[in-house]
Amino acid sequence: MSIKICVFCGSGAGNNAAYAQAALAMGKLMAQHQATLIYGGGNIGLMGIIADAVLANGGKVIGVIPEFLMQKEVGHKGLTELEVVGSMHERKRRMADLADVFVALPGGWGTLDELAEILTWRQLGLVKAPVAILNTNQYFDMLLKQMEVMVMEGFLSAENLANLIVTETPEVLLAQIDALTKHS
Repeated sequence: MSIKICVFCGSGAGNNAAYAQAALAMGKLMAQHQATLIYGGGNIGLMGIIADAVLANGGKVIGVIPEFLMQKEVGHKGLTELEVVGSMHERKRRMADLADVFVALPGGWGTLDELAEILTWRQLGLVKAPVAILNTNQYFDMLLKQMEVMVMEGFLSAENLANLIVTETPEVLLAQIDALTKHS
């Protein structure tokens, strides 16, 4: 595959083991597909799990983390490459610059912020890369329903919503990414 996949995900692992299992499986599959992980650079939660899984399976990981989070000792020091930037805004811009594909796994405000911003950038044509959601344990169902309401109420085009890839397993997601990148 040899592409760079930017993953947005939680700095926590969540209350259901399914989230950690999906992050672990996603990381392993990414390494097997020779896809580079681009992510927020943390060593905790789903972020640490997916990074460790990619690394443990011989893959490459590039983390991008703001200085203030490095100072809190949440930066992953075992990565292929760790870039320290000045702010959260710089982090998102740098991850976007590096990525060929964007994927959201479960997470909190930060994950939602990153997903919303990259969807906005795609809608505005600032990025062309595909955006996907790994809907483990139906985590994003209510958000996806809200997106449908946005279309029904005239605030989001059906085309923009249709461009969002949604899958429930890492295997299906990587297969879809692989198919997309072969055609681009």
